[in-house]
Amino acid sequence: MMSVTRLLTGLSAVALLAGAALPAMAEAPAVPVSSATATQAAEPFTWRDMISANRLGDPQVSPDGRWVVYSVTTTDVEANRRQGSLHIMDLNDPGEGRRLAINDGGANTARWGSDGKLYFLSGRSGSSQVWRADAGGTNPVQVTDLPVDVNAYRLSRDAGKVVVSLSVFPSCGDLACTVDRMKAEADSKSTGQVYDRMFVRHWDTWKDGTQNHLFVVSTDGSGEPVWVTKGFDGDTPSKPFGDEGEFTFTPEGDAVVFSARLAGQSEPWSTNFDLYRTNGLSGDGTFENLTDDNDAWDTGPVFSPDGRTLAYRAMARPGFEADKYAIFLRDMETGRVRQIAANWDRSADSLQWSQDGSTLYATAGDVGQTRIFSIDTRNGVVVPVTGPGHVSTFQQTPSGFVFAQDSLTRPSELYVKTFLGREMPRRITNVNPQLDDKAFGEPEQFTFEGWNGETVHGYVIKPPNHVEGEKYPVAFLIHGGPQGSFGNSWSYRWNPMTYAGAGYGVVMIDFHGSTGYGQAFTDSITQHWGDRPLEDLQKGWAHAQRAYPFLDGDNACALGASYGGYMVNWIAGNWAGEFDCLVNHDGIFDTFGMGYATEELWFTEWENGGTPYDNPRAYQQFNPANHVHNWRDPMLVIQGDLDFRVPTTQSLSTFTALQRRGVDSRLVVFPDENHWVLKPANSRQWHTEVFGWLDKHLKPAD
Repeated sequence: MMSVTRLLTGLSAVALLAGAALPAMAEAPAVPVSSATATQAAEPFTWRDMISANRLGDPQVSPDGRWVVYSVTTTDVEANRRQGSLHIMDLNDPGEGRRLAINDGGANTARWGSDGKLYFLSGRSGSSQVWRADAGGTNPVQVTDLPVDVNAYRLSRDAGKVVVSLSVFPSCGDLACTVDRMKAEADSKSTGQVYDRMFVRHWDTWKDGTQNHLFVVSTDGSGEPVWVTKGFDGDTPSKPFGDEGEFTFTPEGDAVVFSARLAGQSEPWSTNFDLYRTNGLSGDGTFENLTDDNDAWDTGPVFSPDGRTLAYRAMARPGFEADKYAIFLRDMETGRVRQIAANWDRSADSLQWSQDGSTLYATAGDVGQTRIFSIDTRNGVVVPVTGPGHVSTFQQTPSGFVFAQDSLTRPSELYVKTFLGREMPRRITNVNPQLDDKAFGEPEQFTFEGWNGETVHGYVIKPPNHVEGEKYPVAFLIHGGPQGSFGNSWSYRWNPMTYAGAGYGVVMIDFHGSTGYGQAFTDSITQHWGDRPLEDLQKGWAHAQRAYPFLDGDNACALGASYGGYMVNWIAGNWAGEFDCLVNHDGIFDTFGMGYATEELWFTEWENGGTPYDNPRAYQQFNPANHVHNWRDPMLVIQGDLDFRVPTTQSLSTFTALQRRGVDSRLVVFPDENHWVLKPANSRQWHTEVFGWLDKHLKPAD
């Protein structure tokens, strides 16, 4: 359920370098070593440390390259809340970042204008609106004053206009109508909801009839907002995770290009997002479809510095959300489109133009890492810019890059690197100094021969302060997606270091279907959920036990969420007795029922080769529900009741099967959580339950 990448084949030497696996522990970020003495071991990093850790993100560099603004989110577990704030740092003299004064009234989503001003979203006026401050983050002035919340925005190149996304009723003629309808529905004493088409609900929200639409507003306060997507039947940005990367002004600021999917009746089974250009800023309801010839996903429009070329990312196969995002360039004068780096077997996650327009920079998953790559727009040569670790976002400076990077051993921090220099990236923030004295497990990437004799990668982690010669119980983690990866990255939900810190060895396998190893590797799981990945897990588990003597293979638990939860159910019926216990979070129990109960139907229909009624055999071939008679391993089942992707009935069915079979089992339901557990207090309970379950079965009391 996420973007994917391909295995390198037949590339040039330079392009091969882009896909070459670097040693997992050659950490580019220089993480301070523990100050604990050799005679006194440092305290292990635990899940409690993880929950309370600060979260850095969204770096934004000023037009002159001197300043970087970034967000830091803090967590108060006892108060069950998180709070974000904006910080600024001088890149000419990096030191400790300074919290901006505009936070006192609430501030988020900071963006620099070409006028040198700092724009941001704030709810200080009573609703989320665009505000502007000086470069130092003082003297805030309200820019928009709209009757509904701004959920995303983007500035024109001259900072004279801002395009904002608002949630409105598309059948309304103006914003006042939307406000009136919202009030009428809030005041209504009846609660029935009526639907004539899907989606009925999506991710964690029942559909209320509104859509995300774009409005253009002058930043000087003159004129009325113009509804530039009026008449378009669809959301921009897309729900639920779209952002301002899906729309942009044209270079002249006289139109807007946006990515969207027509809703109609087919929205739940279509991935046909196209790029549209508005007819100027008239709001006349007419649009030019720039990518009408591609029935798959087109998104991420980015104009070149000279305005002549539009770069964007596109998939090739309709209905497949995990296809490779290839890179295309459109000549805006002639309409000619060409693909660049067509042989680069990776999927681009984002795009930025270099200042001279000769290069595109992109992030992409790559053999357990997520790197920045440079792509020459003339010859398509691809070169990696960063090494091991996970780059989540980046910005250019006059001399190089500022980027947020995390790894298995460190949450996200800011780093700087020059364009051409061979020096290691230099870390410029430390938003979690309390972790400097914590002991982390030692991760190591390994390979083995998996399904079809092909190379499969995995990670193993030793517990911190481990003693040579001792054996440790094992947490065998299975990632979701299934087009995902447990690579060299940090997580605030399924963090392998929390298991290592609790005294467990950790094993993670990037089985066939995982991303970052080439599109053929990713594709191999489709219609093969239960055989090829299971073979990889079995062979990887056997290899890890042979190669790493500290793993106690007779004292292990398998854990997974989403597809990983599906695999836990599949293991229960097809690899029974291998593990002492199992943990299943929001996992699929009945693949046939899932085909009718989930909301994004394109996912199940692609993975199973059609609808449940057209191809029922595929839905039943690897259905865990058909193997319950073999279940005997203790299982903890966890479910978020707002998870409409994998509905609660799947976990209830799992628990019912376990209880009816007389298997030791426990069910934990979070009524206010979706596919993830996001609230701090709920995260604390989740980890208490999970580690309590592991300790019960893997560390029994004497």
